[in-house]
Amino acid sequence: MSDERSEHRSSAGGPRRVAVAVDNGVADVRLNRADKLNALDAAMFQALAETGSGLASEPSLRAVVLSGEGRGFCAGLDVGSSELPVPVIAALHGVIFGGGLQIALAADIRLVTPDARLSVMEIKWGLIPDMTGSQTLRRLVRLDVAKELTFTGRIVSGIEAVELGLATRVSDDPHAEALELARGIAGRSPDAIRAGKRLLDESA
Repeated sequence: MSDERSEHRSSAGGPRRVAVAVDNGVADVRLNRADKLNALDAAMFQALAETGSGLASEPSLRAVVLSGEGRGFCAGLDVGSSELPVPVIAALHGVIFGGGLQIALAADIRLVTPDARLSVMEIKWGLIPDMTGSQTLRRLVRLDVAKELTFTGRIVSGIEAVELGLATRVSDDPHAEALELARGIAGRSPDAIRAGKRLLDESA
C-alpha cells in the first residue's frame, strides 16, 4: 500500500460522500460534501461505514487522518460503524456541529483551528447525541461540562474546545499537521501502536 489514490465515485456516477487516498500506510479520509458543509445524510453514513470497514481490514494501514472538504469539517445531520484498530486523527476546521462533533469525538486525537466552531447541537432539534456521543463526550470532559454542552447546544471556539478537553491541541493547519503526525506514527511499530490503542481504549 505504498500509494493508492481514488476519487471514490457513487454508483450513480457522482462524487462519493467520502474520499480516500492512501500513501505509505496513512489513509487521508475526507468528508466530501463541501456544498452542504459535509452534512450527514444516508449516503454519508453508508460511505463512512464502508470506508471504516475497508480500512479496518487492511493490514498495512498504520494511521488515519479524518478531515472535511470545503469550509467546515461537518455541520451535523442534514434537515454503526467499524472501529479502526489504528490511530485516527481528526483535522477540524470551520463548523463541527451535532453528528459532526460526535464523529470527531470518536477520533483518538483532534487537531482544531483556533476559530473553529464546535457544538453538541442536537438539542436545537430536540434530540440527544445518540451516535455514541454521550459516551465519548463524558470520557473527554467533566460531567458538568458535558451536561452544559448537551443541554444548551452552546458553540465553543477551537481554543475553548482545547481548554475543555474536546480537542487535543490548536493548529493553524490541522490537516497538514495531522498528516505529519500520522506519518510519524506510521514509522513506529504497528503492533505496539495497535496494542497501545486497544489497551488505552479498554481502560476507558
